[in-house]
Amino acid sequence: MARLGIRCFLPPLILLLHLFLAAAAVNGDGSGGGGGGLRFRREGGTFKVLQVADMHYADGRSTPCEDVLPAQQRGCSDLNTTAFLYRVLRAENPDLVVFTGDNIFGADSTDTAGSMDAAIAPAIAMKLPWAAILGNHDQEGTLSREGVMRHLVGLKNTLSRLNPEGVEIDGYGNYNLEVGGVEGTLLANKSVLNLYFLDSGDYSTVWWIPGYGWIKASQQAWFRQTSANLQKKYTSEQPAQKEPAPSLAYFHIPLPEFSSFTASNFTGVKQEGISSPSINSGFFTTMVEAGDVKAAFIGHDHVNDFCGKLTGIQLCYAGGFGYHAYGKAGWSRRARVVSVQLEKTESGEWQGVKSIKTWKRLDDQNLTTIDSEVLWNRGSNGKTPTYAQPQLIRELPNDREAKEES
Repeated sequence: MARLGIRCFLPPLILLLHLFLAAAAVNGDGSGGGGGGLRFRREGGTFKVLQVADMHYADGRSTPCEDVLPAQQRGCSDLNTTAFLYRVLRAENPDLVVFTGDNIFGADSTDTAGSMDAAIAPAIAMKLPWAAILGNHDQEGTLSREGVMRHLVGLKNTLSRLNPEGVEIDGYGNYNLEVGGVEGTLLANKSVLNLYFLDSGDYSTVWWIPGYGWIKASQQAWFRQTSANLQKKYTSEQPAQKEPAPSLAYFHIPLPEFSSFTASNFTGVKQEGISSPSINSGFFTTMVEAGDVKAAFIGHDHVNDFCGKLTGIQLCYAGGFGYHAYGKAGWSRRARVVSVQLEKTESGEWQGVKSIKTWKRLDDQNLTTIDSEVLWNRGSNGKTPTYAQPQLIRELPNDREAKEES
């Protein structure tokens, strides 16, 4: 409110300029898509994404850590989250940083906008492109869910979008980004990698359905249309490609299909139950039918960090990043890295995507890398899918519910 009051006394021309810049930031390119200049690196032919899940940032130094060892407790605060983000950004030097919701813990924040600014600050300070979506806690402070997303799209270096223009769609923060090929190559002006971002909601708004929100029919319709348009463009416009470009999807709340794995068919750990919606809205089937999504990445359940393959799509947790979020004492906070590699001809020309790999970075003394694996290789293309057998998963005993309704 104080900032709004100050702006009322600005000279008319400056006030108009502020309003113009704010509108431009909210609307972006007007389509809910585009890449903001994202492209693969000439040296190495790679594109790297750092996923940061569940920072739960609040008021900085005065906000204590949760679930750390007794020796770590004294002086531990949100600033530990900030320090970890700086460390991993410097170590990985990603081409894009993706914040996948519960970026702040709104209920413990005295100023939602200020908390979000502080949470995202390292990416902005290092002048890195970044994108964000919302979780189920971001809007629990001084801004509405729409207000939080509008604030995010107005920050520096962001590629986040409020929603696609002219589309009736549920939620806030549904958009896609396109990643161009290496500059100067035949695929420089084609999107050789597509990224989808969706708002998985917070809690059910249907009174007789308990639990968390879900990806709605309107969002799935937008995804289907966007995917179909991108695939058609990639395979028909010159230079036409034989197969669609691969895609990655990012959202916060796990789909029910994340419950389909056992320790024998995933990489990583599952230390708590899968907190998915109580109904299945069918988004996993929608992704399978679209055919271009090779992996989907989420947060929400902080002490799960596994990847498992189901019907040709890798379903991956990031693991909890933030120190004010619940966790497990002695189990390091972590971030997930995805590295996408282009194919190279014998003549040295970079082409389309060859493989998608992932690993995790731990906030320990050595910033340890663990669980490196290949998520997808061109040629397999999901044609020989691995089917995991569905199983019933009961919520593991812990004190999570006493701390929060995550």
